[in-house]
Amino acid sequence: MISIRNLYKRYHNHHGSDWVLKDVNLEIPQGVSVGLIGRNGAGKSTLLRLIGGMDSPDRGKIIRNCSVSWPIGLGGGFQGTMTGRQNVKFVARIHSKESNIDTIIAKVENFAEIGKSFDEPVKTYSSGMRARLAFGLSLAFDFDVFLSDEATSVGDQIFRHKAKKAFKDKVGQASLIMVSHGEGILKDLCQAGIFVDEGTAIWFDDINDALKAYHTKNNLPKLLEVAN
Repeated sequence: MISIRNLYKRYHNHHGSDWVLKDVNLEIPQGVSVGLIGRNGAGKSTLLRLIGGMDSPDRGKIIRNCSVSWPIGLGGGFQGTMTGRQNVKFVARIHSKESNIDTIIAKVENFAEIGKSFDEPVKTYSSGMRARLAFGLSLAFDFDVFLSDEATSVGDQIFRHKAKKAFKDKVGQASLIMVSHGEGILKDLCQAGIFVDEGTAIWFDDINDALKAYHTKNNLPKLLEVAN
């Protein structure tokens, strides 16, 4: 279970800043895959980074009674002057036994499908290549919860299909918390939903109810009628 208690987060600047998230309280059950839903800039990726420990709240706390991956799809956290292989080896030494390192490197290289670039500095990678590397690296470990930030939209159609299948294969072994603008994949992979809106985060037991709340708040049915 992941417990979020009285969480507040904002990013300070010289103009002053509003709360991105304010007084968020959530309990994410074990074994339940969750879709984070909201408009651009609502705070979905911020909440995902906070859950993964990539960022810290200004107030409140997050209690993780499970192992959580870093957000797949952000492609951050790599040392740019090191090669993909060197980055993977470095992370593998932290998260795994020495005897498993070669196996992990081989898994990531095979999944990322970036060819010779695997042995070139990460700073030369495109954003898509970095995301592929991050995706493969995360899947090489047995986390209880995998975090995804638009990871299934990376790369060409073949790789996107591969990424979606990889998540499906994890069902039953682990759960997902994912940000995606693709409603189809949210319905396909997630049971529950969190609607992030104006600093709040509202839990829905059914992903369809979360999507309905998002549509209603943003007046999407009427917009679709006009478009048609």
